[in-house]
Amino acid sequence: MAEFNPTAHDAAAAPKPKSELRLRVVSAVVLAPLAIITAYWGGWGFVVFWTVAAVAVFWEWSGLVLPRARRQILPIGTVAITTASVFAALQHAPLALAALILGAFLVTMLADLGQRGWSGSGVLYAGMIMLAPVVLRASSEFGFLAVLLLFAVVWSTDIGAYFAGRSIGGPKLWPAVSPKKTWSGALAGTAAGIVAGSAVTMAGGFGASFALGVVILLLSIASQAGDLFESAVKRRFGAKDASHLIPGHGGLMDRLDGFVIAASVAAAIGVARAGLAAPSRGLLVW
Repeated sequence: MAEFNPTAHDAAAAPKPKSELRLRVVSAVVLAPLAIITAYWGGWGFVVFWTVAAVAVFWEWSGLVLPRARRQILPIGTVAITTASVFAALQHAPLALAALILGAFLVTMLADLGQRGWSGSGVLYAGMIMLAPVVLRASSEFGFLAVLLLFAVVWSTDIGAYFAGRSIGGPKLWPAVSPKKTWSGALAGTAAGIVAGSAVTMAGGFGASFALGVVILLLSIASQAGDLFESAVKRRFGAKDASHLIPGHGGLMDRLDGFVIAASVAAAIGVARAGLAAPSRGLLVW
């Protein structure tokens, strides 16, 4: 495989910056309200929304890392994610996780020896896009607020990093993985995530809390780590975007890369502090 040259690819195929920004804004205006509305509704509608997103991400992942075996592994991964979503909706998170692990194992067995780690991890990666937010949203007390906090932190971090990185520039954050990301963008994104996350928690009735501030900081950092991880995966397999499902944004994987890691961290914190009975309380109440 020829070495991926992002500069040459961008010059030949990428839209002009203003056109790209316009497409990003239009896509966000459509998708963000839909995500918020389904989060407000909760229940099966919320589960279905994130199950569809998870299956789409696994479709993108399989096409990225195992295009020749996609027809074999896609049905197995889809069944595993869908089964896990049913368990998650019924508030049986351990069974949901077991379904994802079993699906990852079966997909791994179908892949070539050198690609087994990538294929199996795709089921878990995509599955957590569904499982983490569904686990957090399950609580009627603080579930919606916990998901809203995630949206605020992840989206604000991404927007702050995007605009600061382009207007300020400066030293690159990790040029070997993502040549466009800068330290100025990372710091501005973190600041924006903290401000937005704090605004949500304060509007939700939580006062200023050092511990909650640290949680918001961790979620912002996790979001940027997820972005870098996905950039590393794409660079490893010579791709600029995971797919072209969303105009101006690439694929769902390109938009949810930060969310999946931040949501997983949020769910882990909540479960560690309050168990599976009330993970959103464990995330928010300190």
